[in-house]
Amino acid sequence: MQPFSIRASCFQASRRHVVALLPWLSLWLLLWLSVSTAVAAKPESKAASQPALKGEAALACQRVSDRLKLVAATDCRKSALVASGGRSRNGFPILVRRFSPPKSKDASRPAVAPPRILLIGGIHGDELTATAVVFQWMQLIDNTTANTTATSTVNSTANVAATNTAPQFDWKVVPLLNPDGLLAARPTRVNANGVDLNRNFPTPNWATEAPRYWVKETGSDPRRFPGKTPLSEPESRWVNDEIQRFKPHVIISVHAPFGVLDFDGPAPAPQRFGRLLLNPVGIYPGSLGNYSGKFKNIPVITIELPNALAMPTEAESGKIWSDMLDWITTNVAKRPA
Repeated sequence: MQPFSIRASCFQASRRHVVALLPWLSLWLLLWLSVSTAVAAKPESKAASQPALKGEAALACQRVSDRLKLVAATDCRKSALVASGGRSRNGFPILVRRFSPPKSKDASRPAVAPPRILLIGGIHGDELTATAVVFQWMQLIDNTTANTTATSTVNSTANVAATNTAPQFDWKVVPLLNPDGLLAARPTRVNANGVDLNRNFPTPNWATEAPRYWVKETGSDPRRFPGKTPLSEPESRWVNDEIQRFKPHVIISVHAPFGVLDFDGPAPAPQRFGRLLLNPVGIYPGSLGNYSGKFKNIPVITIELPNALAMPTEAESGKIWSDMLDWITTNVAKRPA
């Protein structure tokens, strides 16, 4: 019986050691599981974020096309817009597309930074054509880059020739800055907070001039309310931040329905784009033209289409586009180094 007693005592001793180690083994196992889970989840979460962004842009395209019959949802999705990270007052993503020119393969030629152009449509939600025409121009850039200009929406010979210069520029395109205004029950000029985004930029003396102008010159028109403070709105803040990030050489802002060209800033003013003639509409406290053109010295071209609801003819929108590219080539692309 002695061997059995020895084995029993050894077994009991081993059992006491195992029991004593159990808490440490459990702690080690929990730590191992948490580290393993974190390592495994990291690439999955990164990979999952990309489809999420694409899915958000696709859903946004569907909502925009449901309201803006001038742009098909398929055309919006083909435009390869992405969520910029900025959002409207109601949380709608501000969609953006970057068109960067191809790098030169000629090593003997010195690298020259291409002109950077910020193209913005739909600052006012009730100016439907101001968004639709930007989608059309995005297609022109895409088609020219892919060497398929023959299938472009705008087929005039002059326009096709001019679009050959478009891929030489560095574009940041925002077809719809004010989605809340467009998607309201009835499209509105202002955003979801009742603010005219084109009066919300921080021009000098905004705190006194913007409210005074609103009261005395517009009769406190709610469609032109500048907000309580400059950059109070997420949409105008996004534009301001994007100007700091992208550092555009020129800003093109598309509006309707006055049928003219306006210009602010340090460059020769364009005299004519298509049938749109230069006719300055004034300098307003808080406007993008005043802020960027006069205060930040970035040329701002304001294109006022002749109708907010009916698109210009394909030939006319193409001529506006080609004349705009000619102006950029002459006055921005050939700027001094």
